[in-house]
Amino acid sequence: MIEAWLLQVQLSWPYALVLAFFAGYPIVTSIMWMVTALIFRLRWENTSPPCPDRPDAALPLVSVLVPAHNEQAVIARSVAAMLRMDYPAFEVIVVDDGSTDGTLDALQPLMADERLRLVRKARNEGKAMALNDILPLARGEILMGLDADAEPDPQMLRWIVPHFDSPRVAAVTGNPRVRNTGSFLARLQAVEFSSIISLLRRAQRVWGRIVTVSGVVAALRRSAVYDVGGYSPNMPTEDIELTWKLQKRHYDVRYEPRAICWMTVPLSWRGLWHQRLRWARGLGQVLRKHADVMVTWKSRRLWPVFVESSLSILWSVCFVVLAALWTLSYAVGLPPIGASPIPNLWGMAIATLCLLQLLTGVLIDRRYDPGIVRFLPYAVWYPLVYWAFLALTTVRALPYLLRAPAREAVRWSTARTGSGA
Repeated sequence: MIEAWLLQVQLSWPYALVLAFFAGYPIVTSIMWMVTALIFRLRWENTSPPCPDRPDAALPLVSVLVPAHNEQAVIARSVAAMLRMDYPAFEVIVVDDGSTDGTLDALQPLMADERLRLVRKARNEGKAMALNDILPLARGEILMGLDADAEPDPQMLRWIVPHFDSPRVAAVTGNPRVRNTGSFLARLQAVEFSSIISLLRRAQRVWGRIVTVSGVVAALRRSAVYDVGGYSPNMPTEDIELTWKLQKRHYDVRYEPRAICWMTVPLSWRGLWHQRLRWARGLGQVLRKHADVMVTWKSRRLWPVFVESSLSILWSVCFVVLAALWTLSYAVGLPPIGASPIPNLWGMAIATLCLLQLLTGVLIDRRYDPGIVRFLPYAVWYPLVYWAFLALTTVRALPYLLRAPAREAVRWSTARTGSGA
C-alpha cells in the first residue's frame, strides 16, 4: 500500500517540479553569488580607502552602543578592545539589560576610562528595547552598534565612518570574523561567515540592497534610525527588521569588508540551534511584515532580496520533505526517484559548486583573516552536515512565518563561555 503511494507521488508532475527546484536552486544561486561577489571584490575592494585621509579633528564623534545581558564571560575583554580603537573621538555606552550574573562587576576595572559610560536596567526587556533606551544618551550622530562579545579591529571606525559622508547612507555593516575557532563546529562557522555570509553581502551590494546589517557590528546614522521609528522590540531579529525599514525609506545600506570585528560563536549544536532558529524566525517575520515591497514600484530594488530570501526558505522545506520521503522509500525497499547513495550528475554539480563557493569566499576574505585558509578542509562537511542542520531550523521556524509578530518585547538570554582563542 505505502509502496504504491510512494511510487505514485514520485511519478507525479509536482514531484518532478520540486525535484527540479531542489537541484537547480543551489546551482543557480551559487554561480550568481560567486560572480556578483567577485564583481564587488574587483570594483570596490581593490580600490583605495573610501575617502582620502583627513585630519583627526575633522572626524565626527561616534557613539558605540553595547547592549549586554549576562555577558560576564566576555564583556571585559570586548570593551577593552573597543577602548583601544584607533579613532580620535568616540564614546562607549554599555547598557546592562537586567543581567543576573557578574556583568557589571566585570566592567568595573575599565570604568576609569572617561570614554566609557554604563547604563543599568533593572529589568530584562530585550536587546531592541535596550538600544532604544540609550539612543537619547548618545552624543554622536553616528552610532556604532557592537555586541557584547565583539572585539573590533583598531582601524574599524576609520573604514566605516567615511561612508557616512554620503547623506543617503544610513547604515554600514562590517565584516564579522570568528574568534573562538577551537572546535569543529566553530571552524565550520568560520568558513560559513567567509563563504556564505560575507560572500552574500558582497553579492547583495551589487544588487543594491542587502538582507541585513550584522547585529554584531553595524554603524547607523542616528537621524535615520529615528526617522524609521527606532528598533522594533517585538521582532526577534531587530537588525534584519531595521535594515528593511531603512531600505524601504530609500536609505543606502552598505557593506564594508575591511571593517573587521571578531566575535564569539556558539560551541554546541544546541546553542547554534537556538541562534539559527531565532535568525530563521526573525527573517520569516520580516518577510511577512514587508511583503508589500513586492507590489510597490518604488521598492523594486528590494525585489531580488525578497525573492531570493523567500526561495531559500522554500528550498529548505523541499530539502526536509524530500529527505523524509527518500528515507521512507529506502525503508520500504523502494529506490526513490531522483536520489541515489552514489552521487549522480546533479548531486555532484551541487557539491562541486558548493565547495567552489566556499573556496571563493575563503580566498577573498583571507586578506582580512589569513588564518581562515587552514579551515578550508572543513568545507567538505558543509554540504553534508550544515545544510541539513540549517534546513531543519528554517522548517522549525515556519510557524512564526504564518503568525503576526508578538505585541510584547522579545527578551533575550545569552550563554557565553568566553572559551576559545
